[in-house]
Amino acid sequence: MRLKRSDLVAVFLRKRIVGHDDELNETITYGDGQKLMMNVQPASGQVAAELYGERLRYFANAKYVGSEIKENRNELDGICLNVAPEDNPDYRIVAINTYSNHLNMTLERIKQDGESRSKRDEPTQSETR
Repeated sequence: MRLKRSDLVAVFLRKRIVGHDDELNETITYGDGQKLMMNVQPASGQVAAELYGERLRYFANAKYVGSEIKENRNELDGICLNVAPEDNPDYRIVAINTYSNHLNMTLERIKQDGESRSKRDEPTQSETR
């Protein structure tokens, strides 16, 4: 599969670095950004809606052709899509599926404090009233 050049956008891959603080808590930082060209689209469809439900708006699908990203190696790395390359990433790679000549990736938006937007972070109906 060839990706249409006009559909590609520049993103920056920032490798995840796991460290520990003085109290041995995990700290996650990201390395320098590496420019990649990807086709990024919002996640949609009936299957995605069943999988993610209300959180669907925080997911995107990306297609990539190249050798910088590999399955089982780059999961949880950061992607700078709507932010500057030197800022903290706004998406993280959740899943990578390898096809014959391209990769399909699922990206999840990261909150500004570094946590992913999981179901437990969503306000309940009683909290919104």
